[in-house]
Amino acid sequence: MSETELDLPEDKSLLICDDDTPFRTRLARAMERRGFEVVEAASVAEALKIARETPPAFAVVDLRLEDGDGLQVVKALHETRADCRAVMLTGYGNIATAVAAVKSGAIDYLSKPADADDVVKALLASPDEKPAPPENPMSADRVRWEHIQRVFELCDHNVSETARRLNMHRRTLQRILAKRAPR
Repeated sequence: MSETELDLPEDKSLLICDDDTPFRTRLARAMERRGFEVVEAASVAEALKIARETPPAFAVVDLRLEDGDGLQVVKALHETRADCRAVMLTGYGNIATAVAAVKSGAIDYLSKPADADDVVKALLASPDEKPAPPENPMSADRVRWEHIQRVFELCDHNVSETARRLNMHRRTLQRILAKRAPR
């Protein structure tokens, strides 16, 4: 999907809420190039303030944030603006969280790192059309690797603690961490 072929509605306001600053910034730039008017939030608190003061037409919200979860943001957006089209992003894809995201008002659920074109397709899809599968979905190995990296990061790069939380042998984890990311 090229940036010029988008048929955006009159209200192009978009909230991107993610505590991963490099990812949020890249996605914001990509969405601005596609015609959206982007406002960024790094926390649930920031996003809730935006939802109350200037609720956007669209939102892209990370499920897990440092000060809470994105489900709170999606619910607040729908309380202040029922027509807000929100997409939930997460590095922890599973059925239960997908169901919770949709129940809270999200129109779609994408795994991180999500491609900007996939985000746009999800945001602009008509309510009765089923979204097309992504062109280049992450492999199962890549999803596993991303999850391990995220837990490793949350454990402050402590290999022993990460291995314990993942119920994995420490040496196995060290071998995985030493390898390049799978494609």
